[in-house]
Amino acid sequence: MSETAAPDIDLAAVEVVREVLSHQRRMREGGCAGRVCLRCVRHHLDAVHGAMRDGRRIEFVLPAFPTKSPNPAKVLGPLPDLAEELALRFLNDLCERVSEVYAPGAAILICSDGRVFNDLLGVRDEDVTAYAQALDAMITRIGADRLEQFSLDDVYSGAGHEDMRTMLSSGYAPTLEELREEVRGGGAPLAMYRGITRFMLEDLSGPAWTGTRSALQRKCRDLAYRVIQRSRAWGNLLDQLFPTAVRLSIHPQPCSTDKIGILLADTPDTWLTPWHSVAVETGGRFTLMKRAEAEEAGARLVHADGRPSHYVLEQAGASPGPWNRACA
Repeated sequence: MSETAAPDIDLAAVEVVREVLSHQRRMREGGCAGRVCLRCVRHHLDAVHGAMRDGRRIEFVLPAFPTKSPNPAKVLGPLPDLAEELALRFLNDLCERVSEVYAPGAAILICSDGRVFNDLLGVRDEDVTAYAQALDAMITRIGADRLEQFSLDDVYSGAGHEDMRTMLSSGYAPTLEELREEVRGGGAPLAMYRGITRFMLEDLSGPAWTGTRSALQRKCRDLAYRVIQRSRAWGNLLDQLFPTAVRLSIHPQPCSTDKIGILLADTPDTWLTPWHSVAVETGGRFTLMKRAEAEEAGARLVHADGRPSHYVLEQAGASPGPWNRACA
């Protein structure tokens, strides 16, 4: 790379990071300021600049798209639907916009963590497999050639699913006591624990639970630590496998951390994801809602190819946001 090209690389790297951060999923009181936090821009410049300096494609790693929530009050069923499709289109479009700034472009490796902790959610391994296969088919159908899936099956090929989880935890997971100590310290770990606990409580509050509410709350508080433990192990393994990639996260992140929290959808709840909700079209734009909330609001269910796809809520809405423009 010539010296005269270096300033262009510097500016292009800033523009790429700013583009990604314009969809940042932030922690409440996380310290970020402005539409795009300049401290976060600085924090992630080295990884992006390194790829550009070497003339290679910018790689993003995103642990996401695990499996649908088992609670029928939140989702339409066990397979991906329009909520996932819109998120995939958004992510692929984000990579395309990077290529307008930097010719080699970018790609996102979707590191599905469904196999990592589905047993804790009461989701069968068969359902995780079916979800991943349907997501692969969806990626192909919509032509999202900047996206690819990677899972625990690729790491421990040929092993049993329970053995995969055991090997992951024994090699890469922190202890539960270490996690409890982090949570007791407050801040981002406590916010993460509370967010995961809330989702566990929602996911397991379906018809299959016959115990008391207080018993379920105790169960979910314990499970939340185990989910975080497994997720941390998955993250540690991905760091080892993909050391030069930029880490994305579907969870809100505090300012200037190693991960960029990315908002996959237009939703007022920064914790809500496509696999915990349904897509709802209203006023010419899409948002995410829990299924029960969409139905209570009077939304109409729409089918596509013989399967439930999304809802339409007949009311005036605002002009399309970035997520909706990307998916139009």
